[in-house]
Amino acid sequence: MQQIRSQVTERDGLYELEAGSDVLVSPRYNHDMAPTKVRERTWNKWHITALWVGMSICVPTYTLGGVLTAYFGLSVGEALLAILFANVIVLIPLTLNAFPGTKYGIPFPVLLRSSFGILGSNVPCLIRALVACGWFGIQTMFGGLAIHLFLGSVFEGWKSLGGTGEVIGFMVFWALNLWVVIRGAESIKWLETLSAPLLVAVGIGLLVWAMPNVSMTELLAIPPKRPEGASVVSYFAAGLTAMVGFWATLSLNIPDFSRYAKSQKDQILGQIFGLPLTMFLFAALGVVMTAASVKLVGVTVSDPVTLIGHIQSPVWVAVAMALIIVATLSTNTAANIVSPTNDFQNIAPKVINRTKAVLLTGLVGLVLMGHELLKKLGLIVSDISLETVYSNWLLGYSSLLGPIAGIMVVDYFLIKKQRLDLAGLYRDDVYPAWNWAGFLAFGVPVALTLLSLGSDAFSWFYSYGWFTGSALGGIIYYGLCVMRAQPSAVKTAV
Repeated sequence: MQQIRSQVTERDGLYELEAGSDVLVSPRYNHDMAPTKVRERTWNKWHITALWVGMSICVPTYTLGGVLTAYFGLSVGEALLAILFANVIVLIPLTLNAFPGTKYGIPFPVLLRSSFGILGSNVPCLIRALVACGWFGIQTMFGGLAIHLFLGSVFEGWKSLGGTGEVIGFMVFWALNLWVVIRGAESIKWLETLSAPLLVAVGIGLLVWAMPNVSMTELLAIPPKRPEGASVVSYFAAGLTAMVGFWATLSLNIPDFSRYAKSQKDQILGQIFGLPLTMFLFAALGVVMTAASVKLVGVTVSDPVTLIGHIQSPVWVAVAMALIIVATLSTNTAANIVSPTNDFQNIAPKVINRTKAVLLTGLVGLVLMGHELLKKLGLIVSDISLETVYSNWLLGYSSLLGPIAGIMVVDYFLIKKQRLDLAGLYRDDVYPAWNWAGFLAFGVPVALTLLSLGSDAFSWFYSYGWFTGSALGGIIYYGLCVMRAQPSAVKTAV
């Protein structure tokens, strides 16, 4: 006989929900969004390390050094330091926001119900989902190009397809990504675990190929592309903000993965081991490879897929492209599909299950890349480059996501004191439908960021958007909650 009221039990600091009819019939609940059972939390620190290695080794990481030197006026050394510092900084919100996911087994959208309300959580969720769908499309474009070059190295006639072949590759890679995520968290876990050592091997192989053709001394001595005599501080800070923005998205939805961690120690160590050094080394590899590309293939090439495509040996091209396909797949599935899948389910859990949400994610990503696909098919002509799109996306969107990160941390650690009503997060009678404190704390920094675009005096507020947004959002949220003195869910929490 089904129990009427849900029960929450605790084992070694991990909480799980035995759902009763009060939760099972709730429109806020479905099986895919339910808290993970303790027995389902099987990811140890090495699985989480592999997750970050798999997500970090990808084409956009490879190009980050070039983005910082070309668009942010940094030298090579400054760019690499900005990448390292940014990923140490972003560990802070990543680790803190992972805590409730590990403790309660809940995904990102369910956690947001505490700070933005049961229904209000959909607003930040959809903001997060949109940027993930955009990155999904960008990564799928790189993966599709790798498939096109792989088939071109195996079948000579395939090369003649040109842009059409790239579009076919895009669609094949698009379908492969969706298939992996539809199969569930365990398939992602094993994909990341198996791909991590292969991806490290790819990086080492590329470095061995490039090093005889580049002088590190000359590379580090290249002057930065900024006005002579200009202070490095403002340029470095803007680049640092953009690099923090690279993983600002994951600093929000890290509970989507930490809900499978065995313990808080595992999620903390896994993230420390897997993120900062991997990002730094692979971005450094991209700088070295781009500098060496002139001697290697006769022209400057800033992405590894195109660079490897210049190799004359079809066998090596095929092997390298197969590994890049694995690299891009491991990044795309975890970083760009899991979050919007959960976010879209949060809109109507009883109507949208995981499979439907994955397909919706794929459709949005396809639409966002429609312009680029039509260009490749020769149906439209445009000068807009994909690199420009995602370099601008990084800075602009980080300013929007920063306040959400600050609000989440303050709500869980300072307002709720790390105590949530687990069953109440899936019902309508504990937390408000709309938590206006969350929306005001989010809206003020975003409004100031938009206003700063038209003011030279306050342009720094936009340039340092993630830092200013997260700090201001957290402070405003804390102040509003204290002034309102609203009774939290602590009385009924576990």
